[in-house]
Amino acid sequence: QVQLVESGGGLVQPGGSLRLSCAASGSIFGIDAMGWYRQAPGKQRELVALITNIGRTTYADSVKGRFAISRDNAKNTAYLQMNSLKSEDTAVYYCNAIKPTGAYWGQGTQVTVSS
Repeated sequence: QVQLVESGGGLVQPGGSLRLSCAASGSIFGIDAMGWYRQAPGKQRELVALITNIGRTTYADSVKGRFAISRDNAKNTAYLQMNSLKSEDTAVYYCNAIKPTGAYWGQGTQVTVSS
C-alpha cells in the first residue's frame, strides 16, 4: 500500500500562485509515475500533470505554460507549482501514484481561485 498526503491548497486571487505537495509513504518502491488530477463540481476528474520516474512530464493543454510538476525522489514527494491561476482552476486536486500493482490516491486538497 502507498499512502499519499497532499498539502498546499487554499484560496488565492486570480493571477496568483500556489504550490501543492504530495508526500508518499508506505510501499513506495516501484512507483513508476506520480501525477496530479483535479475535479471541479459537476465535472469528471481530469489529469493535470504527470511525471515518470525518469522525469518525463505530461500536462493538460489547459495548464501548459502555467503549471509545473516536479518530483524529489529522495523525499518521496511530488510537487505542483501553479502560476497565473484562473477561476477555472478551482477544484479539488488529487495526488496519484502508479505502480505495476495498481494506482493510489490521496485524499485531495481544495484549490479555490477567486477575488
